[in-house]
Amino acid sequence: MATLEESFPRGGTRKIHKSEKAFQQSVEQDNLFDIFTEEESTKRKKSQKGPAKTKKLKIEKRESSKSTREKFEILSVECLCEGMRILGCVKEVNELELVISLPNGLRGYVQVTEICDAYTKKLNEQVAQEEPLKDLLHLPELFSPGMLVRCVVSSVGITERGKRSVKLSLNPKNVNRVLSAEALKPGMLLTGTVSSLEDHGYLMDIGVDGTRAFLPLPKAQEYIRQKNKGAKLKVGQYLNCVIEEVKGNGGVVSLSVGHAEVSTAIATEQQNWTLNNLLPGLVVKAQVQKVTPHGLTLNFLTFFTGLVDFMHLDPKKAGTYFSNQAVRACILCVHPRTRVVRLSLRPIFLQPGRPLTRLSCQHLGAVLDDVPVQGFFNKAGATFRLKDGILAYARLSHLSDSKNSFKPESFKPGNTHKCRIIDYSQMDELALLSLRTSIIEAQYLGYHDIKPGAVVKGTVLTIKPYGMLVKVGQQIRGLVPAVHLADILIKNPEKKYHIGDEVKCRVLLCDPEAKKLMMTLKKTLVESKLPAITCYADAKPGLQTHGFVVRVKDYGCIVKFYNDVQGLVPKHELSAEYIPDPERVFYTGQVVKVVVLNCEPSKERMLLSFKLLSDPELQKEPAGLSQKKGRVINVGQLVDVKVLEKTKDGLEVTVLPSNIPAFLPTPHLSDHVANGPLLYHWLQAGDTLHRVLCLSRSEGHVLLCRKPALVSTIEGGQDPKNFSEIHPGMLLIGFVKSIKDYGVFIQFPSGLSGLAPKAIMSDKFVTSTSDHFVEGQTVVAKVTNVDEEKQRMLLSLRLSDCALGDLATASLLLLSQCLEELQGVRSLMRNRDSVLIQTLAEMTAGMVLDLVVQEVLEDGSVLFSGGPVPGLVLRASKYHRAGQEVESGQKKKVVILNVDMLKLEVLVSLHQDLVNRKAKKLKKDSEHQAIVQHLEESFAVASLVETGHLAAFSLTSHLNDTFRFDSEKLHVGQGVSLTLKTTEPGVTGLLLAVEGPAAKRTMRQTRKDSETVDEDEELDPALAVGTVKKHTLSIGDMVTGTVKSIKPTHVVVTLEDGVIGCIHASHILDDVPEGTSPTAKLKVGKTVTARVIGGREMKTYKFLPISHPRFLRTIPELSVRPSELEDGHTALNSHSVSPVEKIKQYQAGQTVTCFLKKYNVVKKWLEVEIAPDIRGRIPLLLTSLSFKVLKHPDKKFQIGQALRATVVGPDSSKAFLCLSLIGSHKLEKGEVAMGRVAKVTPNEGLTVSFPFGKIGSVSIFHVSDSYSETTLEDFVPQKVVRCYVLSTAEEVLTLSLRSSRTNPETKSKIEDPEINSIQDIKKGQLLRGYVRSVQPHGVLLGLGPSVVGLAQYPHVSQYSPSKKALYNKYLPEGKLLTAKVLSVNHQKNLVGLSFLPSDTGKPDVLSPPMELPLSKQEGRKMEAEERDQKGEEKNQKRKEKKNQKGQAEARLPGKEKTQGKRGLQTPASEQERVNKKAKKASLSEEDDSGMELYYQEGEEDMEEMNVLPKEKPTKPAEAPRLQLPSGFAWNVGLDSLTPALPPRGESSDSEEDEKPHQATQKKKSKKEKDLEKQKAEKELSRVEEALMDPRRQPESADDFDRLVLSSPNSSILWLQYMAFHLQATEIEKARAVAERALKTISFREEQEKLNVWVALLNLENMYGSQESLTKVFERAVQYNEPLKVHLHLADIYTKSEKLQEAGELYNRMLKRFRQEKAVWIKYGAFLLRRSQAGASHRVLQRALECLPSKEHVDVITKFAQLEFQLGDAERAKAIFENTLSTYPKRTDVWSVYIDMTIKHGSQKEVRDIFERVIHLSLAPKRMKFFFKRYLDYEKQHGTEKDVQAVKAKALEYVEAKSSVLEE
Repeated sequence: MATLEESFPRGGTRKIHKSEKAFQQSVEQDNLFDIFTEEESTKRKKSQKGPAKTKKLKIEKRESSKSTREKFEILSVECLCEGMRILGCVKEVNELELVISLPNGLRGYVQVTEICDAYTKKLNEQVAQEEPLKDLLHLPELFSPGMLVRCVVSSVGITERGKRSVKLSLNPKNVNRVLSAEALKPGMLLTGTVSSLEDHGYLMDIGVDGTRAFLPLPKAQEYIRQKNKGAKLKVGQYLNCVIEEVKGNGGVVSLSVGHAEVSTAIATEQQNWTLNNLLPGLVVKAQVQKVTPHGLTLNFLTFFTGLVDFMHLDPKKAGTYFSNQAVRACILCVHPRTRVVRLSLRPIFLQPGRPLTRLSCQHLGAVLDDVPVQGFFNKAGATFRLKDGILAYARLSHLSDSKNSFKPESFKPGNTHKCRIIDYSQMDELALLSLRTSIIEAQYLGYHDIKPGAVVKGTVLTIKPYGMLVKVGQQIRGLVPAVHLADILIKNPEKKYHIGDEVKCRVLLCDPEAKKLMMTLKKTLVESKLPAITCYADAKPGLQTHGFVVRVKDYGCIVKFYNDVQGLVPKHELSAEYIPDPERVFYTGQVVKVVVLNCEPSKERMLLSFKLLSDPELQKEPAGLSQKKGRVINVGQLVDVKVLEKTKDGLEVTVLPSNIPAFLPTPHLSDHVANGPLLYHWLQAGDTLHRVLCLSRSEGHVLLCRKPALVSTIEGGQDPKNFSEIHPGMLLIGFVKSIKDYGVFIQFPSGLSGLAPKAIMSDKFVTSTSDHFVEGQTVVAKVTNVDEEKQRMLLSLRLSDCALGDLATASLLLLSQCLEELQGVRSLMRNRDSVLIQTLAEMTAGMVLDLVVQEVLEDGSVLFSGGPVPGLVLRASKYHRAGQEVESGQKKKVVILNVDMLKLEVLVSLHQDLVNRKAKKLKKDSEHQAIVQHLEESFAVASLVETGHLAAFSLTSHLNDTFRFDSEKLHVGQGVSLTLKTTEPGVTGLLLAVEGPAAKRTMRQTRKDSETVDEDEELDPALAVGTVKKHTLSIGDMVTGTVKSIKPTHVVVTLEDGVIGCIHASHILDDVPEGTSPTAKLKVGKTVTARVIGGREMKTYKFLPISHPRFLRTIPELSVRPSELEDGHTALNSHSVSPVEKIKQYQAGQTVTCFLKKYNVVKKWLEVEIAPDIRGRIPLLLTSLSFKVLKHPDKKFQIGQALRATVVGPDSSKAFLCLSLIGSHKLEKGEVAMGRVAKVTPNEGLTVSFPFGKIGSVSIFHVSDSYSETTLEDFVPQKVVRCYVLSTAEEVLTLSLRSSRTNPETKSKIEDPEINSIQDIKKGQLLRGYVRSVQPHGVLLGLGPSVVGLAQYPHVSQYSPSKKALYNKYLPEGKLLTAKVLSVNHQKNLVGLSFLPSDTGKPDVLSPPMELPLSKQEGRKMEAEERDQKGEEKNQKRKEKKNQKGQAEARLPGKEKTQGKRGLQTPASEQERVNKKAKKASLSEEDDSGMELYYQEGEEDMEEMNVLPKEKPTKPAEAPRLQLPSGFAWNVGLDSLTPALPPRGESSDSEEDEKPHQATQKKKSKKEKDLEKQKAEKELSRVEEALMDPRRQPESADDFDRLVLSSPNSSILWLQYMAFHLQATEIEKARAVAERALKTISFREEQEKLNVWVALLNLENMYGSQESLTKVFERAVQYNEPLKVHLHLADIYTKSEKLQEAGELYNRMLKRFRQEKAVWIKYGAFLLRRSQAGASHRVLQRALECLPSKEHVDVITKFAQLEFQLGDAERAKAIFENTLSTYPKRTDVWSVYIDMTIKHGSQKEVRDIFERVIHLSLAPKRMKFFFKRYLDYEKQHGTEKDVQAVKAKALEYVEAKSSVLEE
């Protein structure tokens, strides 16, 4: 047949003539010779004739001369040429192009128009009609990464950046152009695309001219089902097809896409492939011809030769290839000119149609050091071997930073380089590397590296109307949309941002596939410290974060976060007040702070709230106002404002961009009191102020503040929002709101305020509060007392309480801020038109001017002229004339000291040392003497004595430090000591400095600033008197004097000539007994003989020139020690060595005697003196190990008392010795010491701080000898604790508070022993520990600080919850459990535990929840026991409860049941019951658990709920409501529902008793048989009695069926029956019982039926879906009174916390039952319970509009009652008063008002109402009622006198009435 086909071909196929064959051969042989000019070679074996052989030999000889390496050169971009056919793999799919991975690490791009003609046509249609076509798939739907495609190179171009870009085409017309219709043969594997859908299949485009290709439907079915997910093929879909049949000489071909045919298709010789039409992707059988180190040469299809480079060898067989080996290969590419064929032996290519599986490498982006070179290819690149032996490849362009720096010699094999993995070549399964420095150092390599929420830096590329393009990395660009350019919308972004600017953005969204990067420049988002939400799973309820508003709708705001995560803020969560129109209040793009309420990640739904949990109720204006203003600003918000006009007290401004009017008072312009008026003076209308804080907002009046201290407090989030956040000891920054005689009121940014009473306003004595503070002044306050109920707090403004750290630092900060603000004023002055003002702005301190004396004034000051501009006032004071004689017209050189910007004056000085400054280099932190030259309110200008430089220093070191006594004030000309903080004058012209101690001041008139003297340097006034007298005493002289006064640590003596001397306590006795006071030995008036041993320094008041060396006289220091009075004793000058040096002579551990001077309460230390000039401090914690002493140190230590102390070390900060009364305090291992709790970490332990900064940690296991879940609750920060040092190995000490360690002598009982290592644990031991976590394989229990045991799930509980997640609820972290040690593995450090009751003897860790199924083995055991047991205990219970009838509400088991289940919060009584049962009988306990095991439907989140409200008590006339015995109620725990069988008594038919019977099956005697018979009869009669017993509880479905037959209309029985099924979690059966009940109960019994309906609604609410609940509800409405059903359902929703559904239902009810007052009242109560008072008030208004007027009073009264109970008592009173003023004679309203006031009001209020009522003119009968009530009230609450008063008033009323009647 084949020969026939060849002889008579169909369809015009021509047989090739020999001449043609010869011609073809000659062409191909010519090509062979061309290879020498080409880069690669190939050979063709056609015939074995002589000439061919010789040619071949020649070629081989020539080849051998070339290096084989060059022959196997791998592909580079230069090798590619137009028309080259190549196999590729889809790397990325974008919307408009495909990125294709090509062999040898190359990459190409396919445009969307290069898929196929049919697809392009469809695209054009879509563009033309401007809307998407239904049947047109996008590229990502047509192609997926990993798909192998045949491409043809359409062009190799060069991009803008000079890089080569390869454009490819997949269009079959281009790929298969080399095929003709005649060349098509069956079995050929081609690629094609679907061009259209027909009835019986698909027309395919295979790109061969003159051929129609058809894919029949049956042949496509398998592909559609397996690969296309059942969807029909669409136009443009790319397929691998095998030709099944060729008809009409190639005119028509039939195709198949079946997996079996495609994957096994092989190109064969019969298919007549030629080098012209050979296609990539074909699989061929080949033979290895030659093996070289760089690759293989293959022979395939008999005549063709091809190359396999090293990248495409089979990795598993590399190195094992040999000549003539048969292999299968896949064609990778064919060069159109050189005819070089490249092949791959990788197995993945040998199954056509199969996609590549490995699409990326795991270390993408990793930087690798020292990677060795494997091989180098001249035109392509180099290969490297990574650490794991895997090959990697770097293209030539990536081997160096530039072409010029490229050195080929550095890439010899073995050389190492630093590189980075930048990509992955799917075709070669190779990592691609780069050695470029810029790439190695880049922060982000690709879009994949950037994560949403990350903060990135970038450079502005361009600004467009739609946003700003920012360059983030080498290849990464991102867009900042216009709305995200700033916190507010900016119109002209180009003014704020310029091309090339570096900006800091935050990533909103990054889609690496689409190469889409969206960022934000909103400052609040970029700088937010709150956690970012990047996926719905991040959104945990309660989380606070920042987001931005994307849409504002009438139902709320949609807020977006990162990664397109968004949530809804419903209308009611927008604000504490109702916002009628959110679109007026919020705007798109607004940055908001939200709290997550709820999130469902699976549904991608999130509910948010603007009502932050810690925020006060955000105040809202009335709707009208907000509508007028358009937008609202919130308290605490930072805004930009524009000045409108100046008023007397401040600036009228408008808030940008919403133009809300606001007011900025003058004192609020600055933290510095003096700078406020200055800024006010120079600001003018039109000026903009940034970062202004909204302080308060009321009735449209917005108050602003610009104080930097308050602004930074708000930004740092350190401002408490409500009283619950405030605790005593907190330091807060606020401002003085008002000043009263008794103190000052301080307000904080959030609106909270407190009082600083006069007593704690200052460390100084306060005579007048207004002397110390001014209104509006910024202050720091310390909270001393908080009364949360009354919303009040007391504050201290004392500097000693409010210190903010180092005084010098604070002082410098205040100075810098003040000068910075003055510079701001100068910049405002520069904007003025006046030349004079502009000149003044440019003049700074230190400038030297040549001026002419204009006039000498009477006060001695001088006016100058001749300044830079006419009219400038320049003045030198009398002091600054420097004593020079000056006359008018004289020329003088002056230096500027200060520019007065309010008076527009320049203050100058003529002092020569200032004018002629010395050029000396100054050092930072160097100390200099200086003279004060000028004083401002908050700072002074002084000149350095050495150089004449001007320096500024702050007069205050604290915001509160504003008051000075006259004696403390600085004066011009006074000498001060300054420490320089800058060495170059800045823009202000002044150096910045900090003043040294006030002690170093030199002065003319008065002494200064004693407050900065250390508190220890207080001097005795008795000593100060004598300083006037000079003395001529020298050291060693003996003197006599009389005792003048006795102080605790020294005695003052008057010597001859009136000289005052001083005897220190240490110089009275030689041996001082501890605890005595030596100064008490001397009495006033006593004469003493003493020796002078030194001199005490004193400050004098006489003025001396600054050059004088000392200004101090000495007071003789005396001694009366017997040893020092002896002759020959050489006294030493105690002041020859400085005290600091002396202190260094004391060694740590040395014992000294010291004398108590005072107890410093603030600093908590004892101040002592060792010698006259050596002082010490004993921290309170080092005074004793007794808590009693530490609590009241003043009782233990008396002032002046001698103490024996140990030196701990010198205090580095000052000249003090640090001492201890409890030893050396080295805190070594084993030492017991006192510390203070610094921090309490829940479930972890405590951090304890010791004196001198040492820190220790206490594990929760070392807090006590007996563990407890609440063990850490007794500890609060600052509590004093006694600690035992366990270890000092770490920097943080390890401590123990166990009394067995700290007080070993007490020998207290150790309930929980210490377990410090696994060695302390023994198998079988019972231990207690805290739950650490619940893991997949069990529960981890902490047994000690570093020991954790594992209880695997079978050993955790006898129950096995259906979800392991439930363990997290039942066993929260920190829960205390008892466990038995099952195993201890010392090698692996493993401890196996068991919590089972059988092991621990404790109740089951998961009891008492009733809904947990038993684990398998427990379950089997219990089933047997349940059958046999008779619950004696239950019977007992039933008897006890038999007479207790209670009204039952139709409920499903809710509250108590879930109480046990949720986190095991077992009520105490229930826990006791469990324990008792455990003791009574283990069987009984198991039986109980057996009953509990039923109630779990996988609803672990079931809320605690009571499903129906309590109804009003039934009226006697009504039929009794559903009565249930209290043995059963819907809302009790199911323990009462367990079957109550007769007592077991002596009967023993349980399992235990059966075992012995089986063991001893002996033949029974007659007596035994009789006994058995009697037993059986007794048992039978007992069972019969039990069944007859009317009190018997049903225990099976049959029992219930019998009962409901006898009482078919009893809803209680039906409900019990339902509960019986629910207990066994048989919900469908419970539903069926309810349906039976509804059919059975008589239609007359409406209430009974309603009870069942309500129970059914309850059941559906708890166990059903929303649909099933709705269906039951709709039916219930048809069969019952609709209103009742609606109210019941609303209550069910409310109790089960389904508040949204409840709200919706009430709204429907208000429309349907608007005439029913009960609905309005219920809804009002519902809203008040949810704290929506405003909404409740509106409901009352609506109710009054809808209800008839006769109902109004009742409704108003009812709402008032609700207000009393649930809302605001004051409002309730107002409602009652309003109603009673309209209806004064409604006694029912009066009566309710009295009831409510008695319940909620004060006695005075109650009496006031009674007084009003008894003076009404009502009917006598009613008046009698009120008098009787008044009398009863007074009898209960009043005195006898009050009772008599009421009686007198009643008598008076009766007499008045009778007199009226008589008349």
